[in-house]
Amino acid sequence: MSIYELKPRFQGLLRPLVGRLHAWGVTANQVTLAACVVSVALGLWLFFAAPSPAAFGLIPAWMFVRMAFNAIDGMLAREHGQQSRLGAFLNELTDVVSDAALYLPFALVPPFSPFWVGTVIVLAGLSEFAGALGSTVGASRRYDGPLGKSDRAFVFGALGLYVALGWPLPGWAAWLMPLAAALVAWTVANRVRRALAEAA
Repeated sequence: MSIYELKPRFQGLLRPLVGRLHAWGVTANQVTLAACVVSVALGLWLFFAAPSPAAFGLIPAWMFVRMAFNAIDGMLAREHGQQSRLGAFLNELTDVVSDAALYLPFALVPPFSPFWVGTVIVLAGLSEFAGALGSTVGASRRYDGPLGKSDRAFVFGALGLYVALGWPLPGWAAWLMPLAAALVAWTVANRVRRALAEAA
């Protein structure tokens, strides 16, 4: 199970907006790049400027908007004839960069360990790599969980909201990042295993 399975319903809600964006000349690649630029800017600002905890409230808000951006660029590409080889690269690469930037500020939040936050970032990138490699062995692009991109957005968005509300994280919360790393590693294994099974 994964939050990703709710994507078709979300797309249905966005379809009228996508039609308007297409009529205005907005392209899928423009939406993809805009989402990445905002994600990187937000993540780096939170990390380097170290604003008040309330600023972490921007993370769940942006995670939701970014999810819409990700759905919109795919719909523009598939439903309005904007698919391209460049778009395929941008779609995969910008997601990894955006995730890394948005997870990075949590390295500053006690009791999280910078090492484990970094480990989650690396494994998240590997999980998307594993998903994209499905097509190279004759399978589909894999989105299996248990902690795919949409699920990670929910987890980090919830943590961002918790921090923004000014509630201190208990000591046991230090185990949340190792747990997340383990679940993302499981996601990598699931995507490889299921891609091989599909291609068999």
